[in-house]
Amino acid sequence: MTNYILLIEDDQRLAEMVSDYLGENGYDVTIAGTGTEGISKQKRHGFDALVLDLMLPDMDGLEVCRVLRAKDPVPILMLTAKGDPMDRIVGLELGADDYLPKPFEPRELLARLRAILRRGKSLAGSENLKFGRLEIDADSMTAKMDSKPCDLTAHQFNLLSIMANSAGRVLSRDMLMDQLKGTELELFDRSIDVHISRIRAEIEDDPKQPKRIITVRGAGYVFARVQD
Repeated sequence: MTNYILLIEDDQRLAEMVSDYLGENGYDVTIAGTGTEGISKQKRHGFDALVLDLMLPDMDGLEVCRVLRAKDPVPILMLTAKGDPMDRIVGLELGADDYLPKPFEPRELLARLRAILRRGKSLAGSENLKFGRLEIDADSMTAKMDSKPCDLTAHQFNLLSIMANSAGRVLSRDMLMDQLKGTELELFDRSIDVHISRIRAEIEDDPKQPKRIITVRGAGYVFARVQD
């Protein structure tokens, strides 16, 4: 099955290089040169994944991510030429599933893109779960609190599902990253923490005093079987 990718990148030479490379590997790539064009194309066509440059001529890539994330769980791989780790953290907090700093090897881009696409399908065989007011539906890839849909990316849903399917077991960051990525590629060392913070904001009554996802100092995280 062909995956349709939207590449939002204003560097025409780079965009064409990436498009050609992904095309050779079985992807159908559409290019948008501005954030506004990218948002419009995603809303009209609904691509399987986005590759989004942080620096665009009309608007910041972080703003593009924020706008799309308000209503769309499409996987997003963010490209950044900036060296400031805060840009990457903000991108993850806004809903990007992964990031790749420029310059990059096309093979690494391909591997990371495959990984975020795979996350959306990785839990298709998992069972639906219910923990009190929290419901996790693996078939539709949605989580609900008090019957209200949670605003989670595909990556965050998979992270929640992995922990919920191992309820009561302490999972280290390395274990979580291994299950999420399925590759040897290294994630930004705080990405798990950022995503868990977002998940807590959706499923905890008080994210600062969580009862469902508990931090085990020096070990990782444990999902508690809360039946409220």
